[in-house]
Amino acid sequence: MCTSVIFRHVVRHSLSQLSAVMVKHETPDRWPALLTLLNESTKSNNPQDRQVGLLLLSKVVDSNPEAFKPHYKQLLQLFGNVLQDVTNTTASYYCILTLTAITSYTGTEEMNLMRSLIPRLIIALKHLIQADQNQAAEAMEVFDELLESEVSVLVPHIFSVSLPFCLKWTVSSDVSLSDSLRVKALSCIALLIRLKSKAVLKQNLLAPILQVVFPIMSATPPPGEEDPEDEENSDGNNDSESPKHFATQVCFIIVIDTMALHMPPEKLFKQLMPLTQACLASENPYERKGGLLCLAVLAEGCADHIRTKMLSSVLQTVCRSLSDSNQVVRSAGLFALGQFSEHLQPDVSKYHTELMPLLLGYMSSLNEAKIGHVTKAFYALENFLENLDDDIESYLPTLMETMLSALHNTDNLKLKELAVSAIGAIANAAKEMLVPYFPPIIESLKGFLTDIQEEMRSLQTQALDTLSVLARTIGKDVFSPLAAECVQLGLKLTDAVDDPDLRRCTYSLFSAVSTVSPESLIPHLTAITTLMLMSLKSTEGVTVSTYDKQFVLLDDDDDDDEEEDSVLEEDGENEVDNVAGYVSLVENAYIDEKEDACDALGEIAFMMEMCLCAALHKLLEVVLPCFLQVVKQEHERQVVMGVLEAMNAIIKSCQGEALHTPGRLEEISHAIRDVLKKKTVCQDGGGDEADDDEQQAEYDAMLQEFAGEGIPILASASKTFFFLFFSFFWQKPSCTVADRSFSVGTLAETLHSLVSVAGGRAVAGRLSNRLLPVLVAGVKDSDAEVRNNSVYGLGVLAQAAGPIVSTDYPMMLSLFSNLLSKESDRRVIDNLCAALCRMIMSHTEGVPLEQVLIYGLISVNVISWSPEKYFPLFLQSIQLTVNFWT
Repeated sequence: MCTSVIFRHVVRHSLSQLSAVMVKHETPDRWPALLTLLNESTKSNNPQDRQVGLLLLSKVVDSNPEAFKPHYKQLLQLFGNVLQDVTNTTASYYCILTLTAITSYTGTEEMNLMRSLIPRLIIALKHLIQADQNQAAEAMEVFDELLESEVSVLVPHIFSVSLPFCLKWTVSSDVSLSDSLRVKALSCIALLIRLKSKAVLKQNLLAPILQVVFPIMSATPPPGEEDPEDEENSDGNNDSESPKHFATQVCFIIVIDTMALHMPPEKLFKQLMPLTQACLASENPYERKGGLLCLAVLAEGCADHIRTKMLSSVLQTVCRSLSDSNQVVRSAGLFALGQFSEHLQPDVSKYHTELMPLLLGYMSSLNEAKIGHVTKAFYALENFLENLDDDIESYLPTLMETMLSALHNTDNLKLKELAVSAIGAIANAAKEMLVPYFPPIIESLKGFLTDIQEEMRSLQTQALDTLSVLARTIGKDVFSPLAAECVQLGLKLTDAVDDPDLRRCTYSLFSAVSTVSPESLIPHLTAITTLMLMSLKSTEGVTVSTYDKQFVLLDDDDDDDEEEDSVLEEDGENEVDNVAGYVSLVENAYIDEKEDACDALGEIAFMMEMCLCAALHKLLEVVLPCFLQVVKQEHERQVVMGVLEAMNAIIKSCQGEALHTPGRLEEISHAIRDVLKKKTVCQDGGGDEADDDEQQAEYDAMLQEFAGEGIPILASASKTFFFLFFSFFWQKPSCTVADRSFSVGTLAETLHSLVSVAGGRAVAGRLSNRLLPVLVAGVKDSDAEVRNNSVYGLGVLAQAAGPIVSTDYPMMLSLFSNLLSKESDRRVIDNLCAALCRMIMSHTEGVPLEQVLIYGLISVNVISWSPEKYFPLFLQSIQLTVNFWT
């Protein structure tokens, strides 16, 4: 009997998932039988029928939420009734999942109904937590959707959601609650702080949140749940997952970090520092650890506040912690120092006389077995060295003795890897001062790179990275004799080892070698470019599962003795958690490999251009077609960005040589235009599905920026190119502010590139009649950024076209005069005066100098804001004015 119940349960889930797939292609309005079934089952008096109906509803709505928009009000009324029945937690669970699915699609017309649900939603979640914590953790996703919704549904309920429910009831009241549930509650608090920080401050929630967060963050872990790195007798090789207590503490740290990033430092520190100071003064080592961790995570978001108001005092605290008698505190102190060294530069490096001896002393006494502490010590050291520059000289003997000792006198591969990485950081700071230590360093690196055993892989990739740094820093005379050997070594490694990280580091090495000895790459240019192009074209790392969620398998751990009601209360998601749909999963290592291949190809092409034309032509004939193919067909935005950046660098350095092949100019211009019009594969739903909407929008904007940067570069390389693109930049009333600013800015940069191109003046003159209306309209725009770019554009148009546009000078001067009388944005005034200087330089006779001298006096003030940029222009315009009058 029980087996048949389980079978029916699984069949119901399978059928609901099948229905969901069908709804993606057949809207509910064209499937009236589905709507009838949903209406009858969700309102049934039979609890099991309601559960089945709500299960089906949650699946079909989640598959196509926008198609159900005409039914939202009816659904919200249904949810209100379902959430009131707190005894049927499974029904509440399905109801909340459906609410989560539609939240981002709701508008102001549903706002009142949505708000009325919040109190019932909180009560239902409390009962769901008692019934099924896993379901409750998933259902709490609804808060994320409500917070991110454009309709302010949750703001009036922020206090009740954050304090009584998420913090006091879910996080701190019952330590037996599941880790995933408590972590989810904390992530809701972090999201609340990130998105609604003003509301948190307005409702005085900062202090209550900290009062809950701080005691748990600094609590002594229960026996058996200690962080292995904090144990005095730990061997440091514990590869098990993070203990429950530690994982929860990490989430508390994330909450503090989010506060630092999104709240005013003055208000945050007023509430935070008393709690932190109390922890730091405590006899309990875990409370001291909590205080140090708090200071550490504040370093990024509150960097300016710490640097200007409390750097000395917090560094003294960290110094004391490094000498603490308890290893728990010393470990936290190392982490804090690493954070300070990373985020508080360059000010923190001024304290090197106090901090470096402590770090060096600490490292000299490290126990190799406690590799977690070793890692933190090296992390702090590398970040601290970044801005040390010449001050590193006095520490260099001790530093290199420590690093070389680690390379020669230990069998611990992780310690060797850390030492090799630190040598790279030392090389970046010391540069030629590292020459006396170069022979033993190279001897060690060669030994690591010739051993292709699997356990050496991580050490090998780090050795390649450090070798690349040495090539760029140690000096050409010192490294050049090794250049050819490095190229051969890299090719042998990539041939013997199939690993994306190792290939990525090898490409960086080839790129670095090209900067000191490009001729050493020429004999191997075909092999190198073929290898990199294979990486760009490769689909390795993309794994596709042909299973779909409608094929549900029984969990082997199902209890055959469960009763029917308990079976029906199961979600069914557990059976399909490990059954993926048809997705494309691209591992980060493969994306990084493609990006580094792009960068390396760009730099190698630049060095070949300086070295040998024949090799350059051969390289360009292989590289550019591949780049164009990647722009059109690659799914990953990051890879396309890398290709566009590399292609821009090649064209900028090679100029006409890059466009020598017939049709190449047209191919590149079409590729750029496709990106700008969002017609490439990566802009059409492709890419990593793990990216959230905010990150995708950021990547799309960066793609457009890289494409836009290519336009003036191409204009400089081929002046005829500009005609191909002008129609795209024609202003339309529907354009957003960002579009207008981008378009006018790109036009201006392209005009500026024509200033120094042979024949550019004639091109600018021919375009002036079409460009002037666009730029003049931009000067009158309501957005300061658009005005700024437009004024700059008029100035460079005058400079590029010269006397050809002199008849338009009276109109431009009148426009500038009107703008200056009401403009408040300093950047616009800045570019206005620079534009006037350019007009005088290009055609002195067209400017009424007796009036313009007034502008010249204004320019004296303007150039003080950016003297390195505009003072030369100002001097030239004044000299022309003097010459005219004399």
